[in-house]
Amino acid sequence: MGLMSMNDLVEVEGQPLVLNVDLQGEKTLDWAQRNRDELESLVATNGAVLIKGLKVVSTGQFSKLLQTIFQGPLLEYQYRSTPRTGLKGNIYTATEYHASETILQHNENAYSNEWPLRLGFLCMQASPVGGETPIADSCKLYDLIPQEIRDKFESKQLKYVRNYSDVDLPWQEVFQTSDKGEVEAFCRQKNIDFEWLPGDRLRTWQINPASIVHPVSGKKVWFNQAHLFHVSSLGKDMKESLINSLGKEFLPRNVYFGDGSEIDESELQLIRDLNQDLRIKFKWEKHNLMLIDNTRFSHGREPYEGNRKILVGMSAPSGFQSV
Repeated sequence: MGLMSMNDLVEVEGQPLVLNVDLQGEKTLDWAQRNRDELESLVATNGAVLIKGLKVVSTGQFSKLLQTIFQGPLLEYQYRSTPRTGLKGNIYTATEYHASETILQHNENAYSNEWPLRLGFLCMQASPVGGETPIADSCKLYDLIPQEIRDKFESKQLKYVRNYSDVDLPWQEVFQTSDKGEVEAFCRQKNIDFEWLPGDRLRTWQINPASIVHPVSGKKVWFNQAHLFHVSSLGKDMKESLINSLGKEFLPRNVYFGDGSEIDESELQLIRDLNQDLRIKFKWEKHNLMLIDNTRFSHGREPYEGNRKILVGMSAPSGFQSV
């Protein structure tokens, strides 16, 4: 393959996305090394690229492939929000929620003050039914949200509150340590407020912006997880059940405006609906590799049947101080 350009991408639901590759006997890692600058340019320009035609047979090879394409080391999954299994070379399984659940659109780690700029997803086994990983343009989402809602979220910012227990994730899994001193040091370093509660429980909270300016395009991006962290995302019955059994103060995760005031649930639902309308879906095939600009494109997961194995690696650390 010669020089790559946007013209090489096949559209999916109106979005240039698919890059078909014929290795012609060349090894996948050699192909990636030879084309890494053009691949990075495509991701930076287009926001997402789905590559078909590569052959990746192991976790270690996938790790080397992403490090080659992203031209840097892969990141450890810190300050965890969902259950995953860590594999070789900072490769992780995709979020291990039950197959019947939908994972709403989200930008990775947008609840934190640090996040990866680049994500790589590899399909090792496609489910026979469902299991798509939809993507959605967060720049377009920003433009679609009514200005009065945007202004409110941006001026007040967002306060993410987490209570760690067996109901969601214990703090030992989130912080990957059982040493309270290490947890406290991490929180101080990342500007996360914390409080130890009776029964070896932990509560943390952090105030972050609702949007950022994209580092390449200069456009505003809706970049937060308020719609996902808020207890209303669980549905009316689960929300009421958790509040009745735990109390609102002790919910596993919730979000407020930065001043502690409540967020209107109808506004969060509007944001969820807009995100759903923007989704671009494609059917996974074995060895498909999707590269994402995590600042621009959100991702999610559709329910599925049968076996499914999607791996992910993250690279290029960024944060609110960087943008």
